[in-house]
Amino acid sequence: MEQSIENKLIKADKAFSEWKKVPFEDRQRLIAKAAEILKNNSEKFGTIITTEMNKPISQSIAEVEKCALMMNYYADAENILKPEKIDSEFNYSEVHYVPKGVILGVMPWNFPFWQVLRFAVPAMLAGNTIVLKHASICFGSGNAIVEVLLEAGFPEGVFQHLEVGHKEVKEILEHDTVKGVSLTGSGKAGGEVASIAGLNIKKSLLELGGSDAFIILDDADLDEAAAAGVKSRLQNCGQTCTAAKRFIIDEKIEDVFLPKFIAEYQTYVLGDPMNKDTVIAGMARPDLADELEKQFTKALENGAEIIIPLERISDNEFKPGLIRVQQGNPILQEELFGPLGIVMTAKNDDEALQMANNIPFGLSNSVWTANKDRQLFFIENLESGTVNINRMTSSDPRFPFGGTKASGYGTELSLLALKEFVTAKTIVGN
Repeated sequence: MEQSIENKLIKADKAFSEWKKVPFEDRQRLIAKAAEILKNNSEKFGTIITTEMNKPISQSIAEVEKCALMMNYYADAENILKPEKIDSEFNYSEVHYVPKGVILGVMPWNFPFWQVLRFAVPAMLAGNTIVLKHASICFGSGNAIVEVLLEAGFPEGVFQHLEVGHKEVKEILEHDTVKGVSLTGSGKAGGEVASIAGLNIKKSLLELGGSDAFIILDDADLDEAAAAGVKSRLQNCGQTCTAAKRFIIDEKIEDVFLPKFIAEYQTYVLGDPMNKDTVIAGMARPDLADELEKQFTKALENGAEIIIPLERISDNEFKPGLIRVQQGNPILQEELFGPLGIVMTAKNDDEALQMANNIPFGLSNSVWTANKDRQLFFIENLESGTVNINRMTSSDPRFPFGGTKASGYGTELSLLALKEFVTAKTIVGN
């Protein structure tokens, strides 16, 4: 291990010994200050995001502002980590929530501020210190977050950016100072990191891929569903784990809904990512575009039909595509990370549910129906960490966020996230 990385890990561990003693309310004040800095400089930080990974600037600014919103939620949150009294016959009868120590964050490029802060803020508020391994194209974002937290008054060493590649993750996670890891990324990366953590008896949290269903039933508001569905598929150029990826349409309304959906889809025209009116730009890297093109070809080779062709116009830009896919197509076992949507039709609610669940992933789903009984049927039977009724998926600091099946485990956001990287320490006796 490079000496500079070793030094940062030792610094994080030393910082932890002091940071864990800082009162919860004092940590909250620092988080509020950092939120203010982000909000007041959202355009500056949004420009870093767009420069690094090509997101339309208006979406980058919104990402920074959402970080500030989330941080203010935690700055005002109830302290659920206070010692908890348990009724018993003992004089000492308590549960204490003790932070674990240095936590490694392995974070992706698609939301370079949000993903990092979403994991780091509750972990730091709980008393842990953070070392970040950011995506290789997002080192500017990682360094900017460090600067914001230092400017807000966080002690040095509480949050550090390591600027390393994937090869170094194993060594870092095996280091004695590191006590846990949170990874947002692909299933392959998640499996590798979880196996290293497991072998070393360290806590892991995984937020992995998704292939979310967007189910439109015959009593839905079709205009609203069409607009929300397209936005959910194409924002951030389709590079979102919780994007709607499979549109399951009740066959009774397909003739009415699909033309509305196609018309809305075709309003997303490629533009300059630095223009505030741009709704879709190129993908983050050419190799990601290559991968999407291969998946498009694979889907077609296995019987998919083109509704709107996925048209590549540069090394990383596509005109968004839409394909009709039948059950059994192997593309349904993969995540499409880019501007390509899948359309399927269902004969009834039971078939729509079966289609929605018949994938390896379980991140989030969206169901559009006005009928309460039908809503309840999907709420109770969809296999996912989140179910949205008559709205597209978007994470909210107030609600737990996480997946099931191959989409990972553990909780981000909400008060529950404060307990992800703590030990419940039982105190009993007389």
